[in-house]
Amino acid sequence: MENIKIFACKSAENFTKEMCDCLELPMGKINSMKFKNDNNFVQILETVRDQDVYIVQTTQPPVNERVMELLITVDAAKRASARRVNVVLPYYIYSRSDKKDQPRVPITARLMAELIEAAGADRVITCDLHNPAIQAYFNINCDRLSAQNLLQAYFKEKNLQDMVIVATDAGSSKKAYKYSEYFGCPIALIDKRRAGNDDRAIASTVIGDVKDKDCIIFDDEIDTAGSMIETAKILEKFGARSIYAGCTHGILSGPAIERIQNSPIKELVITNTVPLTDEKKIDKIKVLSIAPLFAETIKRLNEGRPLGELLKIY
Repeated sequence: MENIKIFACKSAENFTKEMCDCLELPMGKINSMKFKNDNNFVQILETVRDQDVYIVQTTQPPVNERVMELLITVDAAKRASARRVNVVLPYYIYSRSDKKDQPRVPITARLMAELIEAAGADRVITCDLHNPAIQAYFNINCDRLSAQNLLQAYFKEKNLQDMVIVATDAGSSKKAYKYSEYFGCPIALIDKRRAGNDDRAIASTVIGDVKDKDCIIFDDEIDTAGSMIETAKILEKFGARSIYAGCTHGILSGPAIERIQNSPIKELVITNTVPLTDEKKIDKIKVLSIAPLFAETIKRLNEGRPLGELLKIY
């Protein structure tokens, strides 16, 4: 690999180091700090002239702080004459604000795309967008990876019997169907209603047979875990033998950890697109690393090779 340098924003250092280890590259040197007036300052501590620069950022709170740090770092790289500036966002910031579903509300996911472009980015690499249409918000290249194969491989090794893939609502039924095709098993659908903006999800019944079955709930992300726990309770009520859950992005905010700990879910499997802090680590949560997939993506981009094959390999 030639003419490539990878830099980590503060909260992305562990993820970036793992990627760099896979690529056998050193992490780029960067200084990020705050002045006493609360203004951010970023300085790249090595030359990036005519280099392909990759800047990695996560969404560990405070999220808005991460946004500014990312934009300033992109600007710094662009002004240092980088040949191309690539933004790596394992979890796309504000991805859930992807449409105007209420009067007088913003489409913040679109705003994020415009800000990243305006800062000078040439490409964005992300994973399992809440809405795949977010790719169309960009006028630059946006590569969307997926953790589906990683999660499938993990659960395949468990050799579960009488499996059923469970969709938490009608919107996730398409994703559930793809998983069910891989495992060769049926799907079940939870009839669920969401009340307003307070993240409350009310599940009422199951469409499909889950009695004495090993049920797996797949989703793109878990935030407060309200939907996931309501789904698990309904499955338990309808006689599920065991309940597992898997998702790409473990946001796990607010009461999520307590809810998961006290739920009938046997194991929750997430990836490290969002850092899992020490206070959130419990026995029920298993973290899989998706950094090797991002590393392979960077390698293929540097070598001018297609990315489509990654959907089969990882």
